[in-house]
Amino acid sequence: MIEFPDFNFAEGELLLINKPYQWTSFDVVGKIRNSLKPLKIKVGHAGTLDPLATGLLIICTGKLTKQIDTFQAQEKEYTGTMVLGATTPSFDLETVVDQEFSIEGITEEQIHAATIHFTGDIQQYPPAHSAVKVNGERLYVKARRGEETELRIRHVSVPVFEITRIELPEIDFRIVCSKGTYIRSLISDFGKHLNNGAYLSKLVRTRSGDFLLKNAFEVMDLVGYLRSKKE
Repeated sequence: MIEFPDFNFAEGELLLINKPYQWTSFDVVGKIRNSLKPLKIKVGHAGTLDPLATGLLIICTGKLTKQIDTFQAQEKEYTGTMVLGATTPSFDLETVVDQEFSIEGITEEQIHAATIHFTGDIQQYPPAHSAVKVNGERLYVKARRGEETELRIRHVSVPVFEITRIELPEIDFRIVCSKGTYIRSLISDFGKHLNNGAYLSKLVRTRSGDFLLKNAFEVMDLVGYLRSKKE
């Protein structure tokens, strides 16, 4: 039996949620907001996770929503898996493979050495299939219509890029990075650096600031508890 604290959602709660696979961050916000009805309480998240990513999503309610920007600005940690030898337009599994490359001759030493080029202060472009807004419209909406958009370069920081497993074509990694870092873009650029291709096949956010995934609630457990309190 999961024990939940006595919540005061109007005054403000910070909820750590393990975002399910294929849910949008807004899906999580909506589920929690709906479970609080008929109370009209502000609910928001501090840092978007892509639908195909899982892991720690910080949800703020009530007066604490005013601090969302502060929580969103904190350093993030991720673990994940990339696939070497192929690319997709979205840099992940949202779209199908569009190019394949031979990975024959790529060594573990080359893979480990390549991380150095993506550690520290780096520049990257957001994926065309992303939630970044250009002229008020999300990039992924334009991409799905087949429109090309000039992407703006981003300056981000990656203090840690560690390779944790190599079983080609799969490579596992751990990354610590600043707000606004696109792991999909980093993985795509990583493949290019090896004169090859790579896309993201799995991503889990394990930490945001001092908040850890291991302390997060499953969203449906929390929603079930909140609904039961109304009965």
